[in-house]
Amino acid sequence: MEWWTDVLTAEDYEVGRQIVQRGVAAVYLVAFLSAVAQFPALLGEKGLLPVPAFLERAGGRACPSLFHRRYSDRLLLAVAWAGTAVSALLVVGLPQAGPPWVPLVAFLVIWWLYTSIVNVGQTFYGFGWESLLLEAGFLVAFLGSDEVAPPFLVLLMIRYLVFRLEFGAGMIKMRGDRSWRDLTALYYHHETQPMPNPASRFFHLLPKPLHRIEVAGNHVTQLAVPFLLFAPQPVAGFAALVMILTQGWLVVSGNFAWLNTLTIILAFAAVPDSFYAAVIPTVDPAGSYQPTPLWFTIVVVLAMLLLAYLSRQALANLFARHQLMNASFNRWHLGNAYGAFGSVTKVRYEVIVEGTVDEVGPGARWLEYEFKGKPGDPSRMPRQFAPYHLRLDWMMWFLALGSERGWFTPFLVKLLQADPLILKLLRKDPFDGARPRYVRARIFLYRFSTRAEKRATGLWWIREPQGVLVHPASLRAEVS
Repeated sequence: MEWWTDVLTAEDYEVGRQIVQRGVAAVYLVAFLSAVAQFPALLGEKGLLPVPAFLERAGGRACPSLFHRRYSDRLLLAVAWAGTAVSALLVVGLPQAGPPWVPLVAFLVIWWLYTSIVNVGQTFYGFGWESLLLEAGFLVAFLGSDEVAPPFLVLLMIRYLVFRLEFGAGMIKMRGDRSWRDLTALYYHHETQPMPNPASRFFHLLPKPLHRIEVAGNHVTQLAVPFLLFAPQPVAGFAALVMILTQGWLVVSGNFAWLNTLTIILAFAAVPDSFYAAVIPTVDPAGSYQPTPLWFTIVVVLAMLLLAYLSRQALANLFARHQLMNASFNRWHLGNAYGAFGSVTKVRYEVIVEGTVDEVGPGARWLEYEFKGKPGDPSRMPRQFAPYHLRLDWMMWFLALGSERGWFTPFLVKLLQADPLILKLLRKDPFDGARPRYVRARIFLYRFSTRAEKRATGLWWIREPQGVLVHPASLRAEVS
């Protein structure tokens, strides 16, 4: 065995490598399928924010993308389906069965394909977990194949990514909303989070002392535990398990796309094989590895040095007075700054979109468009969608907070046109594909029903009208 194999490999992390490789590939699979289903309606040639118009405005300043020179919906679908196919192969482990260059190329292919999508995705792809997925995919590309032992440097850099993700989230909370510091944030968060799930109401109704314990536990997990990822085993492994447990709590209590799922997957890079053997004694993942090729070791070292260099700004950002949240410092989305919910919304507003086939007046019958994930019908139980990302529903949450970014007026126009691509993104079109005469948008204050209210009415939500965001408008007049 060569000296570089002794220093740079970690033979006791085979299970962790399998979980990380296949898990990250599975998230890419979900992301590409999301693009197939949603991108043409949101960003396609006839979408709400068409990519061709965006590229024309950006000109030479456009970020790297396969679509930089030419975009078409057909090309987008070809890219997304190709990414889906390669991701599926990685999930089942076929490329990993070959020499180390095969999964290296496969992961770099899906990283580049998804980078091409994100870089033209505008506000609909402006989420921190997009950059997290890209950085994770690039990193995991260098984990090698089943033929060679897992590279220790890559596992270490994955832990560093988890550290930046968790510690960044902890610091942005401490620097942000006072409710995180006085331990009251979860008095509100389960109810006001972007997209509650079936268990969110249960968590919201827990006793307030328990909410304070939750927040305190979150601070410990995000501000102290991440440093232990770099400690010797078994400390690093137990630190990872603590993070996996707390991230699982977030999966159960909300819909945050693949943010929590991907964090859980990456944390397994710090869990050694001995942990699995302690639970299931028959587990013996260690195999007879072939010597790691010198070329692969050189590539791994150079790639990790590059990532360390690119992440220097993100590291400094963790300790900066004016910390940035979910920021990319380069066009490749490598070495990013992360963080979530630096501020907590205390009340929940929802924008409810309605249409009518009648003339506007006291007798007009307005019918409500229903979204798949965002709260609407007060009697409807919230659904679980994560790790799938409902992009339109998330943007409706931001809209209720006052952030529109140019997509909502085109959305209302599409409803007036009964655009089939947009209507497919909704749970219910009250007009069954026919065109309404008018649409409008009203604002409601939402809160979870109490236990007594739920027993009496069967409602999950109690809502009160707060005003009008968009007055009745039709295609005959400008929507305003």
